[in-house]
Amino acid sequence: MANIKSSMKSIRTSAKDNSRNRSAKSRMRTFVKNVIQAAAAGDLPRAEEALRQATSVLAVTARKGMIHPNAASRHTQRLNARVRALATRSAPIAP
Repeated sequence: MANIKSSMKSIRTSAKDNSRNRSAKSRMRTFVKNVIQAAAAGDLPRAEEALRQATSVLAVTARKGMIHPNAASRHTQRLNARVRALATRSAPIAP
């Protein structure tokens, strides 16, 4: 355990930040999982809504520095590709 006052405060602060980051990352993973599950089920409207929500959560998580902005962009692109694939697969074939 630290004996210096600033070190003790640093320990408290990092524990608080760690808790907040862990909660936000868990929330992010939940929203990403919702998109994947909706796409796997073939439910296009639910997948599109889940994608909209996940994109927002990913952007906030990146903006607050909990994940790298490029990682957020990569997740968003891959989720978007899943939903687009679902949309083209479920689109009616033109005569």
